[in-house]
Amino acid sequence: MTKPIKSIAVYCGHEFGNNPQFARDAARVGELLARNKFRMVFGGGNVGLMGECATAAIRNGGDVIGVSTHHVVALQEPAHEDVAVEIVDGVNERKQKMFDASDAFIILPGGIGTLNELTDVMTMQQIGETKKPLFFLNTARFWGIFGRVLVHMQHNGFIESMKDYDITVANTPDELIDKILKRNQFVA
Repeated sequence: MTKPIKSIAVYCGHEFGNNPQFARDAARVGELLARNKFRMVFGGGNVGLMGECATAAIRNGGDVIGVSTHHVVALQEPAHEDVAVEIVDGVNERKQKMFDASDAFIILPGGIGTLNELTDVMTMQQIGETKKPLFFLNTARFWGIFGRVLVHMQHNGFIESMKDYDITVANTPDELIDKILKRNQFVA
């Protein structure tokens, strides 16, 4: 990473999940992104954790960019009414636009789509296509099992070294943003 983090994609669920802390932390992340002048890039929806995070960022004067697809908007996720959401043809184009618009990625709790987005970035890190960092918010130890899966993969010879990845884990939104701010202090 050779430049400061200014724009951050937030990958998270289009549902709320069954733990109220997920929504509280998503809102706090949005608030802190706005207060610290980070641009938020997200999936464009007005539902679940992504809607919660974006709404909090907007309420706090944040710069928010949304990217969604025609299919997603038509079926399940109305575009966020307070954001100019770019509607693209498919999920791969959506992911690419979000990736291109971001300097880093925050991973909140989510489902298969969130898992897909974060493993895409990890794959690009592994093969050297990107140095953009991943920041996991481990709300209620949500991502602990994923960490154990990575250790299992490494133990069984499918991941040579975790040094190929730029991953930071935090347990609270405040700790997460603090780690991002500290990282920016050491970047030219």
